[in-house]
Amino acid sequence: MTMPSRLPLQTSLSSRSLGRPENDCTPSGGLATPGLGALSRRSLFTLAGATLAAPWVGAHAQGKLAGGRPITLVVSYPPGGGADLMARVIAPKLAAAFGQPVVVDNKAGASGQLAASHVARSTPDGTTLLLDASSFAVNPSLYPRLPYDTATAFTPLAVLATFPNVMVCTPGFEARTVQDVVRLAKARRLDYASSGNGSAQHLAGALFEQRAGVELTHVPYRGGGPAMNDVMGGQVPLFFANVASSLGHIQAGKLRPLAVTSKLRARSLPDVPTMAEAGVSGYEVLEWNPILGPAGLPSDVKATLVAGIRAALDDAEVLGRIRQLGGDVFADASQQSAGAFIAAQQAQWAKVIKDRNITTG
Repeated sequence: MTMPSRLPLQTSLSSRSLGRPENDCTPSGGLATPGLGALSRRSLFTLAGATLAAPWVGAHAQGKLAGGRPITLVVSYPPGGGADLMARVIAPKLAAAFGQPVVVDNKAGASGQLAASHVARSTPDGTTLLLDASSFAVNPSLYPRLPYDTATAFTPLAVLATFPNVMVCTPGFEARTVQDVVRLAKARRLDYASSGNGSAQHLAGALFEQRAGVELTHVPYRGGGPAMNDVMGGQVPLFFANVASSLGHIQAGKLRPLAVTSKLRARSLPDVPTMAEAGVSGYEVLEWNPILGPAGLPSDVKATLVAGIRAALDDAEVLGRIRQLGGDVFADASQQSAGAFIAAQQAQWAKVIKDRNITTG
């Protein structure tokens, strides 16, 4: 069931998937991070990322792609969001690997469709790449009239990192475990909050209903921040938050974690069980950030791009930042299974959206 949106509440801070949200849990860009929200739409940074001046440029290598022209990472969500943070973490390392400038260009709008459309129409020479969020796998089912064919318009290159969510509740909520939640949901109405219809939190709750065999009442808000605030305040008992945006509240005792949504326990919440450990099998919800090129990339260009991305992900600074945000680099270091992973995510969420009749309205 779905209750009307909490209209008086305002939209949360800018968009969750990597460099994870530290201040937001919206479905769009993954994690928000303090201090990035005021960046201009097309910000160019030095390697240290401290001054607005020029794009990242590799200092030692010779340019190998399109004669050394700048490579643009087109980010599907605004500055300050998770996808944007991931782009700014990895861009200097890509520049070093490729030996040519790397520019981050935020083209936010339409749940990532504007950025994806731009990249789908671009010349397949390796200089225009899409850095998206996990919504890339959801959009084909939520928006049947996309301006591109997700299955044929892109060349998957890599999945940078994956991030678990965590089922949290109001500290005083009577359920102490996930099985308590299941028992209560079978006995009476039980609400969970999300950042909106069709959002990552909505889908996480819908999948939980399927796997646990219960019915919850979905309460959509206009943003993850307002939703989480009401859970902390006790107006709604449950929420599926990303780990990075909720960790501080968990540590402060303002939210109580019940289970993480990954197959393995989260490094930042080692005492919190997984859903499988909590008795809900077959449940995994991850947020992730893919990099894709347009369709038709020559094989040598694709190989060069993948090699550069792998080198960037091997960097200790990048790995440390990802882990700091509660995530892990993609399990397949070769990235050979990145395309299959994205396809599997699309199939999973297509089934959930169809079975639960989820819409954005």
